[in-house]
Amino acid sequence: MTTTDPLALDRQVCFALAVTNRAVLSVYRPILEPLGLTHPQYLVMLALWERAPMSAGEIASALQLEPASLTPLLKRLDADGLLTRRRSDSDERRLVIDLTEKGRQLRGSAESIPGTVIESLGVDVSELEQLHAVLTRINTAAIAAGALSTERRNAQ
Repeated sequence: MTTTDPLALDRQVCFALAVTNRAVLSVYRPILEPLGLTHPQYLVMLALWERAPMSAGEIASALQLEPASLTPLLKRLDADGLLTRRRSDSDERRLVIDLTEKGRQLRGSAESIPGTVIESLGVDVSELEQLHAVLTRINTAAIAAGALSTERRNAQ
């Protein structure tokens, strides 16, 4: 039965996104576990595999995280020997993050993750591409409306 109640739970985009987020992350968990990564750590590694070295602020901005949320992730990845953290020679306020050889090598093991996730979800790649495009438009609109403005300002 379809309801027209604007406050019905099953009509809320925020609810659908929250449930989907939890469900998709639960698919990632066992796939990432053999690599010794949590999903947030995986996102940090993705950013670094794409463009290392990066400053902590650049990583926070790329992931749309507050720098304070990023710090424990970086410390753990450093302790696991996947990255290094050092002060910039030109600006000691800037923390430069780079991959270690172990971190670079982990990329090879991670290359199968997207395909494994898609297979686990049992959804067409074209549907996921459409979803990605829609979510990107929504994120852009939300940011334009002021969402994440504190986080973005802190990351710069």
